[in-house]
This record gives sequence, C-alpha cells and structure tokens, in this order.
Amino acid sequence: MKTHCIALLIGLSGLAACATQPAPVAAAPAAVAATVTADATPMDDAEAARYARRVREEALHAWQGYRQYAWGHDDLAPLSLKPHDWYAQSLLMTPVDALDTLILMGYDEQADAARKLIDAQLSFDRDISVSHFEVTIRLLGGLLSGYQLTGDPKLLALADDLGTRMSPVFDTPTGLPWTKVNLRTGATSGPISNPAETGTLLLEYGTLARLTGKQAYYDKAKRALVATFERRDPHTGLVGSAVDVRTGAWTDSSSHISGGIDSYYEYLWKCWKLFDDKDCLRMWQASAPAMNRYLADEVDGALWYGYADMRTGARTQAHYGALDAFLPGLLAYSGDITRASRLQDSGFRMWRLHGIEPEVLDYRAMQVLSPGYALRPEIAESAWYLHRLDGDPRWRRQGAAMFDDFVRYTRTDGGYAALRSVVTKEKADRMESFVLAETFKYFWLLFAPQDAINLDEVVLNTEAHPLKRVPATP
Repeated sequence: MKTHCIALLIGLSGLAACATQPAPVAAAPAAVAATVTADATPMDDAEAARYARRVREEALHAWQGYRQYAWGHDDLAPLSLKPHDWYAQSLLMTPVDALDTLILMGYDEQADAARKLIDAQLSFDRDISVSHFEVTIRLLGGLLSGYQLTGDPKLLALADDLGTRMSPVFDTPTGLPWTKVNLRTGATSGPISNPAETGTLLLEYGTLARLTGKQAYYDKAKRALVATFERRDPHTGLVGSAVDVRTGAWTDSSSHISGGIDSYYEYLWKCWKLFDDKDCLRMWQASAPAMNRYLADEVDGALWYGYADMRTGARTQAHYGALDAFLPGLLAYSGDITRASRLQDSGFRMWRLHGIEPEVLDYRAMQVLSPGYALRPEIAESAWYLHRLDGDPRWRRQGAAMFDDFVRYTRTDGGYAALRSVVTKEKADRMESFVLAETFKYFWLLFAPQDAINLDEVVLNTEAHPLKRVPATP
C-alpha cells in the first residue's frame, strides 16, 4: 500500500502530519552495508512449504490479536492491547482489509467471522470526513475482492453504497478529486492533493462499475487519472508531488517514485492489465521512460531511484525507502526484469543495513534519514513479483531472510508492532490493517504454490486486494 508521509506513521496512515525528517542516523558498518544479496541456493518445495506454513501461522497470530483485543474496531494497538479507530466511528478497517488474505490462506472459519461482522455492523451512513484515497484502496478494494471471492451480495451492496457516498469528490473543475469527503453529507474538502491520491482509483471504481453496470464510476476515476497524466511536464514527462485540484496547478514540483506519487505509476500499468484500457497502456508507455531517465540513479554499480525537479529533471535528493520498494515489482510486472532485479538488490541492501528497512535512506551516504518501520509490505511484494515472473531462487532467499527479521524484531504477544527505529528496534503501538491485507499476503504468496494467485485472471490493487477481470457491459 502506498501512503504519503515519509516519517513513521503514528496517526492515520498517510494522513497524519509528517514531522520534519530527523537528523541522519549513522550508517551501518561497511561490511554490513556491502552485503547486497542473499544465498541463491534453490529452495526446494519442502522448504518453501515450511516457510509458507510459518507465514500463515504468524498471520493467524496477528489476526487473533485483533480478534481478542480490538474486535469491531479499525485496528489493534499491539503494545497496549487496545483497539484503535481512525475516526469517531469504526469502519472495520482490519476485517475488510484482511478478508481476502484469510480466504486465500484457507482460514475459512476466521474469514466467515470477518464477513459476518462486516455484514452485520459495517455502515457508511456516518457523519465523518474520511480520506478518499485510503478508504478507496482499503475498504472499497477489500469489499470488491471479498465479494468476488465469496459471492456475498451484501459486500457488493456496501461497495456500491460507499462508491456513491464518495463520488462527490470528483466534482471539481479539473476532474482531480478532493482528498476528503463526509460519508453522510457528501461535503468535500482538501484541495491540495498528489498523483497517488488522484490517480490510484480506477482499479476499484472501474471494478465497481463493471459489477454494478454503473459506468459513471469508471468514467470519473478514469478522468482523474487522465487529468493527472495530462499535467505532466511537457519536456521531462514527470509529475510533481502536490497539485491543487481546483486549478490543476502544481504546488510542489518535486518528482520521485515514493509516497504521494508511487501508486500513480502502478495504476497506469495495472489498469491496462485489468481492463485492457489502451489509454492506460499509452500513458504508461509515455511515463515509464521519463521515470527511468530522470529518477533512476547509478551509484557505485548499484541502481536506485531518487528525486528530481519535474520541470528540469535535475537531481535534488538521493532518497529511497520502504515505500519506494514497490517499484521492482512494478518493473518486473511490466516486463523490465533486468532493471527490477538490480533495484530489488538495492532494496535488500537497504534492509540489511540494520536488519530491517528504514522509512527513508540517503542511498549515496548510506545513512538512515527516517528510521521508522511501519510494517510495510512493498519489498516483499517486489520479491513475489520477481519470483513469480522469473523464478530466480534468490528472491525466495531474500524473502526468507526478511521474514525472519520481520518476526524477530516486530512480533509481540498480541500481534505485530511497527518500529520507531530500525536502529534501536524500539517498537511503536501500531499494527495497521495493511499488515494483514498486504505484508503477510505477499510473504505467503512468495512461498506458496504459484497458482495461489493467477496473474492472468486477477490484478492486485495497491492494497493487495485481488480483483478479477469482469467483462465490460456491451
């Protein structure tokens, strides 16, 4: 899942105020920093199955912690063992986000309990202003994948109701959506947005359109994606970090592939894959070369992606982090295995600096700039795509090393806890819903049989919700 803050997220995912980046943390010893690859010894089926079982068991541990201490709430605070809600009223973030993971892993009893809770208690008739982006990828995406996996009509009805209640965000002069909407009144707010929030909508709204026959859902989300693309710089082809949805003017010209832009690129390719929409393919084919030309950065033989000014293409920052680690998977999925492999090895080097990846790294100085770890899934996501598409055993070996570290440093008696610092390993009292939606799912998929997810039939949204292809209505 892609979010926007690059500090450790203590409040709402991607919505909490971002503190100024802390002073750089001393780099790891050179001997550790130089370790960029894992053992490439092939992992036989028996060893892979053991890891798959272990991931599955740890996912159940996290779910049981939520079930025991936070049932009916958005998520669990795993240190205080108390429930946490995003807003004044729960929207059942964890049950909706976790439903398809539980189903895929074969936890039928747990999935049925989650589905029944959603059917009985989830209502969007709430006088609360919510993040359109986060609710779309987590709740709308989760309800749609849950419906496609279970056939429960209540889940589709909830998704349709949610889509209707959120649709006022698209009522702007530009077609770029407001960032917030009140679910009861339809009042919108938040005029300053970014490409991730304006362009990470079509998979969910498009699937909703196909399932309900309401083409307006597709048209509004696609208009927002196209409007984002059309505002790229005409010389570099890059997009910026912040845009005013009322005027379409950029308010921040910094370009990168991190939070706030990341999933915009992801959806250009994935909307083509899910809907056969040639406009999405055309936009991807125009955007990927610009991204690779101006943001890719060669440092001592290693490939990274940093920051540049969208108007000049001039390099501005050598920053890469946990959110950026989605890109190897996207590159592999779109056919660039060579570039994807090199970038994944750089991400694994970042992970091994301190035994777990930081939120932000200065990859030229190899210094940690933001030391938090929010239990993010992106590097495991990329390992899965690479292994699924090229079969190189090193991706499973990297995944095994990362999962061992993940359990070692973040497991608690009640679930899994984010880290305030990957250097000190001090824990934070957050276990966001994406841990069950994405992190455990991608680790499990990496070791599970390849037919656990058929990439010829489904596309995973940015929250790892598998969405099946649905033919367009004639």
